[in-house]
Amino acid sequence: MTTSTLRRALTATAAAGVLLLAATACSDDSSAEQTPSTTSAASSASASPTGSDRSTPMDTRVTIDGQEVEATLNDSPAARDLATLLPLTLDLKDFHGTERIADPPRKLTTDNAPEPQAPKTGDLAYYAPWGNLALFYQDGPSASSDLLVLGHIDADADQLAGAQRITIEAAS
Repeated sequence: MTTSTLRRALTATAAAGVLLLAATACSDDSSAEQTPSTTSAASSASASPTGSDRSTPMDTRVTIDGQEVEATLNDSPAARDLATLLPLTLDLKDFHGTERIADPPRKLTTDNAPEPQAPKTGDLAYYAPWGNLALFYQDGPSASSDLLVLGHIDADADQLAGAQRITIEAAS
């Protein structure tokens, strides 16, 4: 190997190393920017009932057909985007014998979506292709990158299955 070839190889390797360090630094900064610093974040570090690995669930107040139920939104970008629309009252309709669906006023972000997970009874999810919210009253299909779980509502399956109207508000 000539000195000139060796010098070019070392220069290319050094440049690749600098780019790798820059990319790593950028990815660390961007994840820090995604962490919200709101007063609506729950002080508890407990995981959502869906087994989600997203931390810092956001407390919300959810009313189904006039009855308040316990609920949390996770800390995904789509859930934070939904929180910007609150308070939100939506009429629900049945879909496929597993979920109640409604259309929010606009589509939610799907940027930086977490790993897909299969929805469980009580999960509130966002189906990106149609732009609708889904409230599952039965366990849903297998995980899909098109379906983003946003949070969980602690209500029994019968109450969820018959739900006609949902109101979601930020907890005070």
